[in-house]
Amino acid sequence: MQIRLYNNLHRRLEVFEPLDPNRVTMYLCGPTVYNYVHVGNARGPVVFDVLARLLRRRYDRLVYARNITDVDDKINNAAKELGVPIGEITAKYTVAYRADMEKLGVVPQDVEPHATEHIAQIIAMIEKLIESGHAYAAEGHVLFSVASYPDYGKLSRRPLDEMIAGNRIDVASYKKDPGDFVLWKPSTPDLPGWDSPWSHGRPGWHIECSAMAQAHLGETIDIHAGGVDLLFPHHENEVAQSTCAHGGKVFARFWVHNGMLDFGGKKMSKSLGNVSVLHELLAQQPPEAIRYALLSAHYRQPLDWSDALIEQSIRTLDRLYGTLRDLADVDVAADANLPEAVEAALCDDLNTPAVLAELARLAAEARKASSIEDKRALKAQLLATGAIMGLLQREPQAWFGQGGDDDARIQALVDERSAAKKARDFARADALRDQLAGEGVLLEDTAQGVRWKRA
Repeated sequence: MQIRLYNNLHRRLEVFEPLDPNRVTMYLCGPTVYNYVHVGNARGPVVFDVLARLLRRRYDRLVYARNITDVDDKINNAAKELGVPIGEITAKYTVAYRADMEKLGVVPQDVEPHATEHIAQIIAMIEKLIESGHAYAAEGHVLFSVASYPDYGKLSRRPLDEMIAGNRIDVASYKKDPGDFVLWKPSTPDLPGWDSPWSHGRPGWHIECSAMAQAHLGETIDIHAGGVDLLFPHHENEVAQSTCAHGGKVFARFWVHNGMLDFGGKKMSKSLGNVSVLHELLAQQPPEAIRYALLSAHYRQPLDWSDALIEQSIRTLDRLYGTLRDLADVDVAADANLPEAVEAALCDDLNTPAVLAELARLAAEARKASSIEDKRALKAQLLATGAIMGLLQREPQAWFGQGGDDDARIQALVDERSAAKKARDFARADALRDQLAGEGVLLEDTAQGVRWKRA
């Protein structure tokens, strides 16, 4: 079964075949560590974690890199505002980001390059661009010459005037062309800086990813992933500088972008005041429910984020874990095969909504199964599907116990009701059911015992 991915380079679905089947390479743009990330920043790591799991099933070796941008003007501004060293800011939020990703079930990438650890590679790449006529030095800066690369704009498919208008860098006197972008810029004494042939300074944002990708993955990589908001200017600029620095070689063979999160049709942004901080959300809601929610829509489509979506995800996981709880005594093999329908959906451009629907179907079939053979087969498929999605990785009792003391109290009431029924004290049993219903707790009597969930 072939893997097909939507390649933004050509705007079409294409069969994925790595350049070297013995070493598949993938790069994902990581965070700029100046603050906690918002939940929208988690969609890419979660989605492409599923892709990485799929690739590892198919190929013996995947080298997956997700970088840390730890030199940037946003970091400088945050450190100045708080009156603390820049390193204190980057260290704190790097640790926080890793912890948040771990809570979301994101498997650590194979390589986590930091921009500050690749200054030598960045300078070497800039020197190549100057030597080949694709970049020029001016007033301590080095800029990429957009006019030197005729294919500039091919990835984002934007007309030149629109690209210039959308460029993050203001037009400066030292630029030959308004669209030229910074590769290196001088630093004042209060800012981080490194010695270079042009000035004591620091790299531009775009060149960092190009240099880190080359250092760890090679001059041509199989898959470059990221949010669609990075398509221009970041990824467009990566293509230009990497292609030119590597003598015309293709930089990334597949460009795969995830869509944005929005609230009521509005893109999540700080200016709109609708940013949901991931670190805070993970403390308020079950992390697995957040992961489920992030996978609930196709990765290329926008995802409307809401409290209702998280609540729905929790209820769905309640049903799935409830099924596993009912099958606790059913033994299964640890290396169960992935259901064909699940593999087909993932190979079809990561159709995670179809996989989640299959999870629900498997759970429904498992609840109805009567023979031990059917229960064993369905439980194995349920767990295998959950594993590739990064779901159902906990013991059911751990999932249902995550509410702490309140969940324990509810379970005690449920157990008391069961004991009352067994003692034929139906008045007490009915009173307990009514009490639980008043608290929004629904009971379901099954052959395996009583299941409960919040309404």
